[in-house]
Amino acid sequence: MASKPGYLTDWPWKNLGNHKYALVAPWATLSTYRFVTGSDLERDLLAFLVLPVLLLRLLYAQLWITVSRYHTARSKHRIVNKGLDFDQVDRESNWDDPIILTALVLYGLQAALPMARGLPWWDSRGLAVLFLVHAGPVELLYYWFHRALHHHYLYLRYHSHHHASIVTEPITSVIHPFAEEVAYFAIFVIPLLVTMATGTASASVINAYILYIDSMNYLGHCNFELIPKWLFDAFPPLKYLMYTPSFHSLHHTQFRTNYSLFMPFYDYLYGTLDASTDRLHDQALMRRRSKEEEEEHVDVVHLTHLTTPGSIFHQRLGFASLASAPLAVSSSTTAAALAWPLVALTSLLGTTTFRSEANRLRELNVETWVVPRFTSQYMTKGGANAVSRLIERAVSDAEASGARVLTLGLLNQLVCGQGYGELCITRKPNLKTKIVDGTSLVAAAVLHMIPEGANAVLLLANANDKMSYVLSLALCEREIRVRYTLHMTRTYVRLHLFSYSS
Repeated sequence: MASKPGYLTDWPWKNLGNHKYALVAPWATLSTYRFVTGSDLERDLLAFLVLPVLLLRLLYAQLWITVSRYHTARSKHRIVNKGLDFDQVDRESNWDDPIILTALVLYGLQAALPMARGLPWWDSRGLAVLFLVHAGPVELLYYWFHRALHHHYLYLRYHSHHHASIVTEPITSVIHPFAEEVAYFAIFVIPLLVTMATGTASASVINAYILYIDSMNYLGHCNFELIPKWLFDAFPPLKYLMYTPSFHSLHHTQFRTNYSLFMPFYDYLYGTLDASTDRLHDQALMRRRSKEEEEEHVDVVHLTHLTTPGSIFHQRLGFASLASAPLAVSSSTTAAALAWPLVALTSLLGTTTFRSEANRLRELNVETWVVPRFTSQYMTKGGANAVSRLIERAVSDAEASGARVLTLGLLNQLVCGQGYGELCITRKPNLKTKIVDGTSLVAAAVLHMIPEGANAVLLLANANDKMSYVLSLALCEREIRVRYTLHMTRTYVRLHLFSYSS
């Protein structure tokens, strides 16, 4: 949300959730029906392609998200060497709204303007017209509108929402208040209207322009450099016509430079080019090539694992939206079927853990590492031995990264010695990283609740319970007397903590 939200900040369908796709359904149904059953005069290729292109754009955006988050989790590939904040992930969850808006705009143009109907599949003249109109009016209008958005009044009410993301992702490019996004659409629709008015428009060129905007938006916000320097050396004018991820990342860190849309020409022309643009581009490429670069210090590592084949999609590298219903989706036949190729690949190539997430919680750098094994593989003797070696290597890597704490996922606890991590500690007696699981974390939380001065507690818990053992041991180490009473009415541990001074 912007610092001081202005008018039309929220998207009209904000409260619809995933039902917002129903807004497209009537138009898609009608255009598809006419295209399949109608005569040649009734068929409209542009309207028919809106739905397939919408689905393609969703898939294309997800591909960029996955690749970018993979590189963001590996610090040596990043431009801005910081982790993602959880607030940013939540703020950018509506990244598909502009895709829906594009579909509605195209349906509206086709219904309202006769010149938007009956377009051919291809007209090469449209490419030239699109390029000239985009490079001229579109880039120029966007440049000055973007600079205006950085004025104090508009920035606080609209554009600050976009700039809240310092560490950008591809989908950061489309995260704007509704009114701001509508203004962008008014600029981007100019080339389409010009091609239609001049009779050079075609369905393929219009959709190619939309995908071009997506590609350049995602490229500029992906936070890892992938444009090689030799490309600009071979064709020097290209640096005025195409920006790079490092070029736009400076706009998100410096704010008052590099305003251009996709073509830096106007920043060169009006003197707003950041002086460190070329240097940052070189440094980012050097970091990608360097294998010996020291990675960012890590404070906490959570070592988790996969469960069912469908759980692959619930990683941040997959579909973040599925995490709200993990059991339902993971167990679904469709998700499992789609996941099997990834399962086979994971089993064959998963010789080490991989970073799934890198986040920042205040001053702590927290990473999630995944053991590329599934529940079924943990249940066999050979599989458990292979997992044990993966965990041991992960512990060594975490210690080398400076991690103070490593937390274990449920099945990893069992492999490491009945949940206590004894096996890892026995094999590495000089280990500096503390290995904890959910039990020790809960015990720490309970200990924190005990008021100062208390020297005795009454503990009610299940017999032979791990939680009881860990908590009792911690209390004894603090020289607090423990009165232990069995409580057999719960399958899992139930704690009733009473503290008093004597």
